[in-house]
Amino acid sequence: MSVVVNGKRYRTDAAFLLASDAYWDGRNWERKGRNIFLFKTMKGNYFAQYQTKRRGEQDYLKPLSQGEAIELFEHLPKKEVEFSVAFPDVIIEDA
Repeated sequence: MSVVVNGKRYRTDAAFLLASDAYWDGRNWERKGRNIFLFKTMKGNYFAQYQTKRRGEQDYLKPLSQGEAIELFEHLPKKEVEFSVAFPDVIIEDA
């Protein structure tokens, strides 16, 4: 998927997959017909790809701020990389 938003091109085939909710649950890969994939571009921009199998809905892509990307990363169950790799500039503090 390739989409231009505010003069920036976001391409899933040229970005790094950080996390998703696409995992085999014993029946299928889709969560109720939908999946979310979190990506990071080569230039360090974050975006989410929303895929659907539902009739009447369309796949779409949404640019995210780093804060939104962190929140989504924490929410998605399947991590492709560690937090420190996905967000190398973020300092993790003990609680």
